[in-house]
Amino acid sequence: MSDEATFFLPVKDYCRRQLMTCHVNDTVMVAAEIMRDKSVSSLIACDDNKQPIGIMTDRDLRNKVVAGGVDPLLARVSSVMTTPVISVNEDDTLFEVLYQMSRNRIHRVGVVDTDKALVGLINESDIIRLQDRSPQRLLQAVDEAESIADLKKIYHDSEQLVIFLHRNGVRTNDLIQMIALINDQITAQLTGLLKQGRFKNMGQKSAFMVLGSEGRREQTLKTDQDNAMIIADDAGGDELADIEAFSHVLIDALIEIGVPECPGGIMARNKFWRRRLVDWKSAINHWVGTPNGQNILNFSMFSDMRTLCGDPNLEDQLKDYIIKVAEENSIFLARMAQNVCRFSPPLGMFGQIKVESSGVHLGSLDLKKAGIFALTEGVKVLALSAGMLGGSTHERMTFLQQQNILSKEQVLDIEASFNLLTFLRLRGQVNAVAAGQDITNYISPGSLDRVEKGRLKLALEVVKSFQGSLNHHFQLNMLKN
Repeated sequence: MSDEATFFLPVKDYCRRQLMTCHVNDTVMVAAEIMRDKSVSSLIACDDNKQPIGIMTDRDLRNKVVAGGVDPLLARVSSVMTTPVISVNEDDTLFEVLYQMSRNRIHRVGVVDTDKALVGLINESDIIRLQDRSPQRLLQAVDEAESIADLKKIYHDSEQLVIFLHRNGVRTNDLIQMIALINDQITAQLTGLLKQGRFKNMGQKSAFMVLGSEGRREQTLKTDQDNAMIIADDAGGDELADIEAFSHVLIDALIEIGVPECPGGIMARNKFWRRRLVDWKSAINHWVGTPNGQNILNFSMFSDMRTLCGDPNLEDQLKDYIIKVAEENSIFLARMAQNVCRFSPPLGMFGQIKVESSGVHLGSLDLKKAGIFALTEGVKVLALSAGMLGGSTHERMTFLQQQNILSKEQVLDIEASFNLLTFLRLRGQVNAVAAGQDITNYISPGSLDRVEKGRLKLALEVVKSFQGSLNHHFQLNMLKN
C-alpha cells in the first residue's frame, strides 16, 4: 500500500482504545503523576458521571502550568485542560484526523462511536508509525537488533504488521510467506546473537530445524514452537554438552521473544527431539515399524523438517534416509493416509455445517480439524509416496500434478479450498487480536455472509472428496484395523 493510500484507512482500526483518564477536579500534580506512571502524553478529563469533558496534554503542562507559573499542587485540571475534546467518528478516514488536527492546531483527536461516546484517541505519532509499517523496514530492524529485547519488540510489531496488511487487502498467501520470512529472520538473528557469546562454534556439528507448519512456511498468527536438532555422529563430549546448553538457551530465548512453547513438548531442548543422526535413523525405523497414532504424528511432524541454522548436510542425509524407508514401507504410508481420513469434514446429511454443540467454542468451527489438517497431511503423504519430502503444501501439489498423481482440476479445487480455509483462519485470528481475545483456529460460521458460507461448504466438500481419493490411492479398505 502506498503512503498516500494510508490516509484513507478507517480510524477505528488504528486508534488507541485504552483511554487514560483523570477527574476534572484532580490537581494538576495528581494528573501529571498519572501521565508519568502510565508513560502517556495526555489524559481525558471526566466529570462525576465519567463523561469526557476535556483533555490535558503535556503541551498544556508546559504552556499553561510551567510557563504560566501556576502551582500544580493547587491548580485543578479543569483550569488547564482543553475543552471540548475535538473528535472524529470511528468510520472517518485518517485524512479527516489530519484535517481536524490542522484546522484546530492540535496533535491528537478523540474517536467516537455511533452514539457519540468517546471510545479512543489518535495522535500524530500514531499516523507517522502507520507510514513506517512495511515488511522491508521490519526486516531491516531484525538485522539491526542487538538484544533479545529488540527481537521481542519486533516480533510484536510483526503481528501488528500482519493485522495492518490483512485489513488492507494483501493476499493471504503473501502474508503467510511474509510471516515465515520474518520468523526465520528473527530466529537467525537470535542464533547469531547467541553465537557472539559462549556458543561461537555452534552449528558445526549440529542442525537446528523447524517442523510442522513452520517447516512448510505456512504459519498464521497462531503458532507455537515445533523444532528439533540433529547432532553429527562424531560430536564429542564437550560438543554434546554445548549443543544441549545451546538448545535450552535458544528455546528459552524464543519463549521470551514471544513464541509460545509447544504444549506437546516438540522442542529441541527436550532430549527426545535432540539426537545424533544415527539415533534419528533408529527413531524413524521405530516409528515406521510401529505405526500407532503417536508414531505417525511424530513421523509426520518430522517430515516437514527445514534447517534454520547449522549444518544443512545433516538434514539432507536424514531426508534421504526417510525417503528410502518410506519407499520400502507402503503399509506405513497407507496408515498415515488412514489417519488423515479419520478427520471427517463437519458436514451434516443435508450439507449443513456442523459446529461445536457445547463448551467455550459453542457454535464455532475448528478450521484446522475441519479441513486444513486433512489437506496438508493428505498432500504430504501423497508427495512422500512419490519420493518428495519437504516443501509447502502448494509446492507439493504442483509436484503431484507433474507426476500425474493429481489432476489439474483436483489441484485447482484443493488449492482453492486450502486458500479459503487459511484465509478464514487468519481473518478470525486478526479479529481476535483486535478484540483482545485468545488466538485460536475457530471461527463462527454464523458470522459469515451467505456467499462465504456457501464457499466454506464447498471447501469442506472438496476435503471430503480428497479423502475419498486418498482412500482409493492407498487402498485403505484393504487395511486391517
